[in-house]
Amino acid sequence: MQRRLSVVCLLYALLPATGLAAPDDPRSSSLDAGDARELPAEATFSDTPYNARGAPSVATSLGPYADPGGMRAFLARHGITYTLDYIGEVLGNASGGVKRGVLYEGRLDLQVTADLERLVGLDRTVLHANGYQIHGRGLSTFHLDNLLVVSGIEALASTRLFEVYVEHKFPGDAGSVRVGQLAADSEFLRSRYAGLFVNATFSWPGITSANLPSGGPAFVLATPGARVEWRPSETFRMRAAVFNGNPAGSGIGEPQRIDATGLAFRVQDPPFAIAEAVLDYGKAADHLPGTAKIGAWTHSGRFNDLRFGPDGLSLADPAGTGVPRRLRGDGGMYLILDQLVYRPPDRPDAGVGVFGRVSLSPSDRNLIDLYADAGVSVSGLVPGRPFDTFGAAVAYARISGPAVALDRDVARFLGQAYPVRSSEIALEATYQARIVPGWVLQPTVQYIVRPGGGIQDPFAPGFARIGDALVMGLRTTVRY
Repeated sequence: MQRRLSVVCLLYALLPATGLAAPDDPRSSSLDAGDARELPAEATFSDTPYNARGAPSVATSLGPYADPGGMRAFLARHGITYTLDYIGEVLGNASGGVKRGVLYEGRLDLQVTADLERLVGLDRTVLHANGYQIHGRGLSTFHLDNLLVVSGIEALASTRLFEVYVEHKFPGDAGSVRVGQLAADSEFLRSRYAGLFVNATFSWPGITSANLPSGGPAFVLATPGARVEWRPSETFRMRAAVFNGNPAGSGIGEPQRIDATGLAFRVQDPPFAIAEAVLDYGKAADHLPGTAKIGAWTHSGRFNDLRFGPDGLSLADPAGTGVPRRLRGDGGMYLILDQLVYRPPDRPDAGVGVFGRVSLSPSDRNLIDLYADAGVSVSGLVPGRPFDTFGAAVAYARISGPAVALDRDVARFLGQAYPVRSSEIALEATYQARIVPGWVLQPTVQYIVRPGGGIQDPFAPGFARIGDALVMGLRTTVRY
């Protein structure tokens, strides 16, 4: 069934190539209606629904096939809108990793929004939900065993609910409140310019996905929570949220298998809270705009000490219990900067943007204690291709001191050389080419340095590390 769905979606992706759409006009001085961007030079598509909202639709290229039976128009008249996004990609590692090979994965995303003011008279209130049909296999899980997952859509095959929430907006665009099953990665810890890239760490950073229970409330595991946003001015806003602290819940095995449908709706786990302040600046026509964010998060659950047991002995010591000491609470803080550094005078939505993020967490209970990434996004500057975007980025995840010390303890008790982890680095270069409005092709090249931070290769003789991996692939994204 999943293979048939993949084929159907790929055939749908090829529809625009049949001549139903006129080519983009390179003389255009602005993007298509509905192609709005928060900052110039950012991509209009990514693997996160938040970034996809407002992106152009392939329906504009389908002529009489854009709305079969008029169902979309009928629902819109009654306050219900929906979108379908399909992302399919082929990724392979030409060298390195635990084994070489090529894999296909895909994700169909159905998003539905109901205007409750029109439907039942609740002013400025909407109901939003989206679910996924995920198929194929992910390269990081099956071939690389690395921390900074090479694709933002990588997940175990499933059909599942993601977010479902009610949002009420305050009068005068002063903010909003959301309540329901939420994901933090749709709003928090995000860089707009980083949304261009295929590697998952540029959306939900590797430090949170590695350190939080079940990877935190992020793709593909949303969880019950509440979020409030306050906008005292056009240039400043604050948002804060509290979530159930373990989206999948306790259990043995992969969290995505523990909650295989997104219907667990857990509320009994210790809470995870996050807050963020956002400043937009330089939005006047004669300035280069940017966005600065500062945020912090806290988790009130218990976490394992990465080196010592309750007896004070190393977890590698044969005389010890081998059971980690339990530590109360966890937290982190982060800074994000998105900055436009060049804008051509005749293309207000084009230009060159750069981003940088840094995040810190306590070292005794977190695998990654320092994370940083940076990159550049260039949009609308390729001659004859005013809607294309390309960029390059690098991400760095440092293995915490106690985890490194544990590796040294293992080597000492073994009495022989053993891999000592240090850090993992991911580099990516990508190009997002618009075929028609609503359809892009995106080749990517990534290089993963020290997968897993430098862990042992389970298939290599002795204690050899997993080799650095060269990853190449092609993604297609279609929005209807």
